[in-house]
Amino acid sequence: MALVHRRRAATGARPGRWQVVTVTGRPEQVLPGGRWPEPLRRLDGAVEVWARPAPGGRGTELAVRPLGGTPALAGFAAHLVGDDPGRYLRQVLRQTRQLLETGEVLRADRSPLDRPAARRPRRPGSEATG
Repeated sequence: MALVHRRRAATGARPGRWQVVTVTGRPEQVLPGGRWPEPLRRLDGAVEVWARPAPGGRGTELAVRPLGGTPALAGFAAHLVGDDPGRYLRQVLRQTRQLLETGEVLRADRSPLDRPAARRPRRPGSEATG
């Protein structure tokens, strides 16, 4: 059973190409109650989203495509200037996958020491001695 969340284009223009990732979890966990995870919410009104079980019971396929010819695409116009819209869409999809699977959007420029202390493994001998 596929969960589909559609936003119709205002004109008859054709929608863009689907971008798909496989995410750990069931479709109802990926899009609970039809609500989009935060990175995808930035594109609300500009994209169509669906989720369905991945082949072989290996999680959920999460797919996104831009709606064609809709003024809502201007919502991410800042990312379009000098940028490929498909690239931005893939980036948002990757961030969504990271958030769903790890609970945070991973950043390459962040030091391991910047991570929340609760998630950092304890090293032997690192306890404070008084």
